[in-house]
Amino acid sequence: MFNIIVTFFKKHKHSIMGSVISTSEDENESKFQEGSGRYSSDETSVSSSGDDFLFGSDSSDDGQEISLKTEVIDFEGILFGMGNPLLDISANVGEGYLIKYGLKPNDAILAEEKHRPLYNEVVEMFPVDYIAGGSTQNSIKVAQWMLEIPKSTTFIGCIGEDKFGEILEKKAEEVGVRTAYYKQSEEPTGLCAALLCGTDRSLCANLAAANKYKIEHLQKEENWKLLEQASFIYIAGFFLTVSPETIQSVATHAAQNGKVFMMNLSAPFLSQFFIKPMMDAMPYVDILFGNETEALTFSEVQKLETKDIAEIAKKIAGLPKVNSTKPRMVVITQGDQSTIVANGPHDIATYPVIALEQSKIVDTNGAGDAFVGGFLAQLVQGHSVAKCVEGGHFAAHIIIQRSGCTTPGVCEFK
Repeated sequence: MFNIIVTFFKKHKHSIMGSVISTSEDENESKFQEGSGRYSSDETSVSSSGDDFLFGSDSSDDGQEISLKTEVIDFEGILFGMGNPLLDISANVGEGYLIKYGLKPNDAILAEEKHRPLYNEVVEMFPVDYIAGGSTQNSIKVAQWMLEIPKSTTFIGCIGEDKFGEILEKKAEEVGVRTAYYKQSEEPTGLCAALLCGTDRSLCANLAAANKYKIEHLQKEENWKLLEQASFIYIAGFFLTVSPETIQSVATHAAQNGKVFMMNLSAPFLSQFFIKPMMDAMPYVDILFGNETEALTFSEVQKLETKDIAEIAKKIAGLPKVNSTKPRMVVITQGDQSTIVANGPHDIATYPVIALEQSKIVDTNGAGDAFVGGFLAQLVQGHSVAKCVEGGHFAAHIIIQRSGCTTPGVCEFK
């Protein structure tokens, strides 16, 4: 539990930094229920012990309440994201077009030389939509949408000094994300062909400028202040291919200042071919996200000797950690199957997803990014792990009914 209890009067009820606080506009005090770390409902199976260092709780074991004074927290920049900003070029294509470029449905790869003609060709051959993308930026956008508080989120990455960079910056800031891009002229803005085929989406990313991020940009006073302002930091695993030293710098800052540092397995190839930077960062990770395929690959490479997703989650949670007083949380999504959450190496919980008719599914590939965004939006408000997962499921449920990782105008999550 955090010692400082704060509240933000956005919707009459908020929980901040590991505490549950009920408020009304004319109240001077709030009721705080000390969290037990145990969460249960008719739809959730849980086994957990001890206070959770990250999450609040909706109830306490003894029912006691402590009345505490509250103060308003400034949400500006509370969530900081860093990753590979890409301008998504989204188009509906046939299976034959994927075969032409050796692409697989529902997959994400980095472009090879044979894929270079793809981007201009897609624009010429198909109607396209431009979307501010990249895995981390997608999650930050969704979190910002759900928070509904301007500039609650910050995103940093590298783009080119070109028209696509201008479009990307505009698209991100239109949804309320505060950006601080490293702009350079050596490489053009990174692009991602987001090819929708049926209900699957194949992503082929040409990192270009995104691959040129330099730690010196973060070390500039104005950018480092943005990091210092944040209490929660999220970086998708794809950034391991770009600037491991920046990840280490950010992770160290988080550990030294009691902040929550989070990463994502992101794709199987990262566990296979970027083992050292991934495992260098792992001791600093407070929350790790991933899906079942990524978890299985990680288990195989790291010789965890199990294919059971829940066991994999617990074993990852038990890997060495810089701050051993904070149990690592591992969150594994499984498509339309229950999400698994390990809280440390011994406790496991499962959370059913929101059912959806197959006919309503438009595009599944942004679901993982959206889940993380929904989860983070609840996390920064101090909600329980169950509420965080609920927020993640809600966001993913919305996103898969739309083309690309885009959100409707109003967030109706309660």
